[in-house]
Amino acid sequence: MKILKLLLPALMVLGLSFSTAWAAGQLAAERGEAIFNDPDFAGISTSCSSCHHNGQGLKKVGEKTGFNILGETEASLEDAVNYCIAIFGNGQAIDVDSPKMKDLTAYIKTLR
Repeated sequence: MKILKLLLPALMVLGLSFSTAWAAGQLAAERGEAIFNDPDFAGISTSCSSCHHNGQGLKKVGEKTGFNILGETEASLEDAVNYCIAIFGNGQAIDVDSPKMKDLTAYIKTLR
């Protein structure tokens, strides 16, 4: 009985930790979807979804380790996003460690 009294609270804390982490990931993807559809993001006059309607061309990119865009090789998803922003959107690249980039890539990784 003593073991159960000790084990139950530990399992509850563990469960809350996992659910909190899952919720944080879901919120990041939701914020990323808003960024993906924002025509004013990164100083460009069009949204990511203008070229990638419903994620077209981005399915399963979260599983890739390298990206070839019109003959240019980008090593990470973040670099590929910045390449797209700079070349196709004529916008400003964003910091790869910024919250916006983390949210945007979290959303892109959900595209299946």
